Amino acid sequence: MNSRLYGKSQRLTIRAQAVQNIRMFFINRGYLEVDTPLLIPAPAPEAHIDAIPAAGLYLQTSPELCMKRLLAAGYRQIFQISKCWRAAERGSRHLPEFTMLEWYAADRDYRYLMTESMQLISYLTALHTADRHISYNGTRVDLCGEFEQITVREAFKLYAGCEMEEALAKDEFDELMTEKIEPRLGNRVPTIIYDYPASRAALSRLRSDDPTVAERFELYIAGVELANAFSELNDNRVQRKRFEEELELRKERGAPFYPLPEPFLAEIATMPPAAGIALGVDRLIMLISGAATIDEVVAFTPEEL
Repeated sequence: MNSRLYGKSQRLTIRAQAVQNIRMFFINRGYLEVDTPLLIPAPAPEAHIDAIPAAGLYLQTSPELCMKRLLAAGYRQIFQISKCWRAAERGSRHLPEFTMLEWYAADRDYRYLMTESMQLISYLTALHTADRHISYNGTRVDLCGEFEQITVREAFKLYAGCEMEEALAKDEFDELMTEKIEPRLGNRVPTIIYDYPASRAALSRLRSDDPTVAERFELYIAGVELANAFSELNDNRVQRKRFEEELELRKERGAPFYPLPEPFLAEIATMPPAAGIALGVDRLIMLISGAATIDEVVAFTPEEL
């Protein structure tokens, strides 16, 4: 498939077909599709992600909190393709309103999701690309073979020229990730970068054999972040502490204050060990359809409304 021959209408057709194929992938693996509210009283407080207020509530930045409550209620394997919103996010790879695929599996960990995410990407590219390669910004990526797997610590040594701990101590971790490391990921084959430092654990649990790192990975293709995955934290006391720390960081940057999601915090104590992942559908369609920007794979951009 020569993507340059396709305009927006063809890419929207590819998008519709890909979304249906995503559904079939999970249904055939025994996952239940769920549908959770888009308006919520409290988003997960994250220092650098701002929710959009709406009618006294918030448009969700992710369906994560509600989906984990379903895990706690006894659902074992669930997935959702859902609209999400994040304020002031706009660029060639970002939209303030976007589509997220999330899936969760009880009694699994992040390594299980590494394999499952690779299987999903391979399944979709076999259906939607001519030779199971994609090209993005002049980079041709082979999706036929094994994905690269590299730890965050190894990536800092290779691409940033320093130790991960040194970058954290100098408060340069995020800057070096963005400028030095991310552009180098997934340029030959897709890359899974894993074992983020404990300070970047978010909603993931720490490794029992090395609590300096979290059981978290991200998936990149052609320098584009596609997915973020965790072995899920189900200790509500630790999660509350992390949320409070994020709220303090939000306060420092003058960002809006969010109430804590108390029902979520109460219920994750009964959530079984589980793994979860969020994957950007718009970005995935952008890559497999050969689009240069995310604008080409959505029906309307904000500027067209």
